[in-house]
Order: sequence, then structure tokens, then C-alpha cells
Amino acid sequence: MSWFESFVLGLVQGLTEFLPISSSAHLRLTAAFAGWHDPGAAFTAITQIGTETAVLIYFRKDIARIISAWSRSLTNSSMRSDHDAQMGWLVIIGSIPIGVLGITLKDQIEGPFRDLRLIATTLIVLGIVLGIADRLAARDETGGKHRAIKERKSLKELGVRDGLIFGFCQAMALIPGVSRSGATISGGLLMGYTREAAARYSFLLAIPAVLASGAYELKDAGEGHVSWGPTIFATVIAFVVGYAVIAWFMKFITTKSFMPFVIYRIILGIVLFVLISAGVLSPHAGESAG
Repeated sequence: MSWFESFVLGLVQGLTEFLPISSSAHLRLTAAFAGWHDPGAAFTAITQIGTETAVLIYFRKDIARIISAWSRSLTNSSMRSDHDAQMGWLVIIGSIPIGVLGITLKDQIEGPFRDLRLIATTLIVLGIVLGIADRLAARDETGGKHRAIKERKSLKELGVRDGLIFGFCQAMALIPGVSRSGATISGGLLMGYTREAAARYSFLLAIPAVLASGAYELKDAGEGHVSWGPTIFATVIAFVVGYAVIAWFMKFITTKSFMPFVIYRIILGIVLFVLISAGVLSPHAGESAG
């Protein structure tokens, strides 16, 4: 991998990680369209450490508060009813599905799941799901001619059942094209949570999964499957760009709809199918080095 490739891929990772459009799919597609080798699941997992570091810094106050309350609840029973302490347990519980499935499906994640036809399908399907979830949320928030405004749930109402559902939604993002934020936010909206609550929990829930995945894949860099220099450079780029995207996205979702992302996902998926059907793009483009 050249330094230019790592710069572009780091930029793509930072721009797409927190938007509901799938960073892993865009890394795969960028390489395919540019005629580069597929950067692979290991490169993706490691560069996500950069974007997840941006999450740690952006939500540092929330994270510090949650860790402090959760740690004290281990020895102080009176703290176990504290919302932040409960949130710590819910993040752990919600991380179980992706941990189990990530290990179980490792070979598929690095192989068949990177087929561009599957990516095109997941882009369209999850786009439709996100669109439906967004419309339901908008209907509750604005009411209508014959409907009263319906109050949506906040994270204070999050329980074990919903935490696990969020976790299974996140696990769907093991398939490129699904999108970690897209799947978890869609799940949250369908369960009746506000856009801000669904997005916030989505970001917090991703921290253990992404950091563990990146640490696990670091061994491949050491074994020569990933170039150290370009990968670290891409990770730094992803961190800087990712932090700016988080700040923008958290403001965006408080007043805007997810429909622009829905439309983009569906159009991109259709374009991929057309290019593959026309023989312009191979569904396995660049996989030789993936």
C-alpha cells in the first residue's frame, strides 16, 4: 500500500465511520474503483481505532462519568441504581453479540462478506430500513393532522432487553455495507428512542467492539499482512477527520432527517449492481490482496 492510498483510505474511514453509510463498504469500494487491492478487514479494523479514539475524546466526560459510576457500583450496592452505572453494564451487555459473532464469522468477514454484490444488497436493504425508522420517528416527533405528538424514549429508559437488541443490530455491521451506526440507530428508532439517544448509545456501544477488534487485528500488521507505516498514517488521518464528523453529525441529527443518507445508500447500491451487471466492475475487484 502506498502512502497516497493510505491517505485516501484514512480520509474515507474518517468521513464515513460515523455516518449511516458503512465505512467498511466505502473502504472496499474506494479500492475497487481506484484499481487498488482490497485493504482488507485487518486494515479496516486498525484504522477504526483512530476514529474510535475520536469518540473517546468527544464523549470523554460521559465516558469518565460512566466508568466512575460503574466501578463504584461493583463494591457499593447503593450505586447500582445509578443511571451511569447501569449504562456501564448495558454497554458491556450490548457488546456481547458482536464479540461472539465476530470471532465465529471471522473467515466470512475476511472473505465472502466482501463480495461487492452483497455490499450492494446491504446498502439498499439497510437504507430502506433506516428510511422507515426515520419516518416513524418523524411522525412521532411532529404528530400530524389526526395524530398527537408522541414522546420518544431517552437513554434513561434503556434496559437489558433493548441493550441486547442494540447489540445484535451492531453485530449486523460485521457485513460491509450494513453500517454500525446505521444498524444501531435504525434499531433504536424502531424501538422508540430519539435520534440523539440512539446515536449516542450507538457511539458508546461501538467503543469496546472497535478497540477489541483493532487490537486483535494488530497481530496481522506484525506478521506483515498490513504495512505498519501507511496503516498508522491512515489511522491518524481517520482520527482527525472522524472527530470533525462526530461534532457535525451530533448537531445534524437534532434537527435533520436521515433521508439524505437513505437516498445515497439506495442510489449507490443500484449503481453498484448496474456496474457489476454490465461487466464494468467485478464483484471480486481487488480481492487478491484482501
